[in-house]
Amino acid sequence: MTASTSKSASRSRLSPDQRRAQLLDLGVRLLATRSLDELSIDLFAEEAGISRGLLYHYFGNKHAFHEAVVRRAADDLIAQTAPPVDSDPLHRLTVSMTAYLDYVESNHEGYLSLVKGAAGGNETMRAIYDEARAALTDRIFREDAQAEIIPDTPTTRLVVRGWSAMVEDLVLSWVADPAGVSRDELLAIMIASLPALVEALA
Repeated sequence: MTASTSKSASRSRLSPDQRRAQLLDLGVRLLATRSLDELSIDLFAEEAGISRGLLYHYFGNKHAFHEAVVRRAADDLIAQTAPPVDSDPLHRLTVSMTAYLDYVESNHEGYLSLVKGAAGGNETMRAIYDEARAALTDRIFREDAQAEIIPDTPTTRLVVRGWSAMVEDLVLSWVADPAGVSRDELLAIMIASLPALVEALA
């Protein structure tokens, strides 16, 4: 059996759901280094080694394909920034923020596409963005259930939402141009600013 025959046989053994998931994984990898607009059907079909028709079979159209890739990327962001469950809240915050910075550095173009798509009036992109943002901020209150650093009140939830927007802007700006700020300095600002803002409410 030739290598190409073996590869085709392996591919044919995948269920439709498995094949679709495999294609989404490839889409997320490609999106890491290019904008959503640059992730064309032709480029993806070539990288995946499939026809345009098969791609449409799995995703329907270009917009549905883009949305599916962005949703998978958002799910990956949530999963990759999940902190350990067996440590204090400040350590979990540190782990999450470090992982968030790692993610944006590694997937800058794709993440920027999501942010721009949400801000540009695309309702589906906005919904995906809002769901991801809510998952990241709500996690803070679940993981600090004893309110060791952040009490769960309407005011602090508003502050955390504003803080998360600030962190996003800090990270995107730093990745585009560090401007003499070290990675450790950026992380220190991201981590220390949340408890400081909450403390200021008192």
